Amino acid sequence: QLQLVESGGALVQPGGSLRLACTASRSLNVFAIGWFRQAPGKEREGVSCITSADANTYYADSVKGRFTTSRDNAKNTVYLQMNGLKAEDTAGYYCAATIRDERCTDLLVKTFASWGQGTQVTVSS
Repeated sequence: QLQLVESGGALVQPGGSLRLACTASRSLNVFAIGWFRQAPGKEREGVSCITSADANTYYADSVKGRFTTSRDNAKNTVYLQMNGLKAEDTAGYYCAATIRDERCTDLLVKTFASWGQGTQVTVSS
């Protein structure tokens, strides 16, 4: 079974940057990897996704132009670079895997079968 571990969450000031990492227990070559976030009292929402083939990327409107996802298959790791952070970006961030590249663009929680435990990002002055 695929296991995912997120890292890199921290407390950061508004306007700051963080890079999250999602490291897998085995090869990620065939998986699309999504990043999701969940704030207290809110539903989990899709942030970004990167496909297995061609590494195409998709983003929620709320993070376009600020967040970038990338993958390093040799390291079994996917990254989420977050710039221009805002208070509303505060949430637990989770990575998740799906074999369905074609559903990457939907950023739907139900598409993703394997999940990490999450890492906390807090944006506050």
